[in-house]
Amino acid sequence: MTTLHSSLGPNPRLVRMFMVEKGLEEGRDFARVHYDIITGQNRQDASYIARNPQGTTPTLELDDGTCLTESWPICEYIEELHPSPNLFGTTPVERATVRKWARLFDQEVVVPMTMGFRAGAGRPMFEPRMSVVSAEAGAELSAMSDEKWRLFDSYLGKSDYIALGRFTFADLLIFAFANFGFTVGWKLPNGTDNLARFIETHNQRACAAIWQQPE
Repeated sequence: MTTLHSSLGPNPRLVRMFMVEKGLEEGRDFARVHYDIITGQNRQDASYIARNPQGTTPTLELDDGTCLTESWPICEYIEELHPSPNLFGTTPVERATVRKWARLFDQEVVVPMTMGFRAGAGRPMFEPRMSVVSAEAGAELSAMSDEKWRLFDSYLGKSDYIALGRFTFADLLIFAFANFGFTVGWKLPNGTDNLARFIETHNQRACAAIWQQPE
């Protein structure tokens, strides 16, 4: 059986949310192994490092032992196996559009948001295991991320979808990292009423329950 090696981090939860959207069930369609990233288990477990030398989560281990890493490629792999409901677009133009918005959000929001967290509130956990920027730089990155959240609020406008007029991977990515922020004490920046509505709407989706689970 395919096995998802995961943790409490936002990227493994993104993949699990994607699986829920695809109607895949843990135990029936895939197994899941949880790693404690607070203690750094994923970077200390020799068997896991053999599967993913970077020690990051998630890793999707296929039946033949092939290991796929990085949340976005894993989601695209799942999309190819389970094309319905479609989350990446059905035509070349649609797929390019979804990937455009997902990449913009990843680069403009996720990167500074996560780097800022590692340098600030997450510093005690991350500094012993990886390079982090200074606390001052972290604060600047967090402020930069909030500015980009406001920009995405303007992109959303009155729509509950960032692309194609329906729920796609790009929406899932935005929704996942908003929830990640909430779990570490972050709040939506002022002036993001569209994002607040977007989150309230998608909180009704079954995949939102992933953020209520302890692991």
